[in-house]
Amino acid sequence: MSISTSYKALRKLHEILAKPIYTPVARCAFYLNGATVQKGLNVNGFIQVYVTRRGQLSIGESLSLNSGPKHNVIGRQQKCIFWVEGHCRIGNNVGMSATALICNAEISIGDNVLIGGNTVIYDTDFHNLDPESRLDKASDLKSAPRAPVRIGNSVFIGAHTTILKGITIGDNAVVGACSVVTKDIPANEVWAGNPAKLIKRIV
Repeated sequence: MSISTSYKALRKLHEILAKPIYTPVARCAFYLNGATVQKGLNVNGFIQVYVTRRGQLSIGESLSLNSGPKHNVIGRQQKCIFWVEGHCRIGNNVGMSATALICNAEISIGDNVLIGGNTVIYDTDFHNLDPESRLDKASDLKSAPRAPVRIGNSVFIGAHTTILKGITIGDNAVVGACSVVTKDIPANEVWAGNPAKLIKRIV
């Protein structure tokens, strides 16, 4: 047996041994953070969860997560990150890869949504636009503009997309890879680009 064959066999063995622990560890992380998680959770890789004392995170049935470089092999891999200080709701049958949800106000995701690798969803600007306000870190954080993000049912979001605060994406919409979404996307439309613009309507 060659060194290469041995290495591949060990790699496969590691995958087989590690896979059963990912979902229980993730469920425990959600539980310790006070999140509610329905049945059918399926996780590959380790995730990062941080829900503050005033934050609320609810997850529907059959959430699937691919997290980390071994489980999202498309480049720019990261863990799935859930940072929740507001109200974050994820519907049923949602799939995410290496996705970061940063929720200071409200993020809601409908049913049957697919979110591509390295997508980030922000409901805050993180910092104030006024340079004087940014001099005080505490004031800067508290006064940063924020607005709810709402994603409808059966939406497909391509990899490496950034969705900014105050955005609503309608049912069945498609967002092309590497898009920066700065405006609402109506239902049944395909948008892409930086900033994202209408490409076509879905018949």
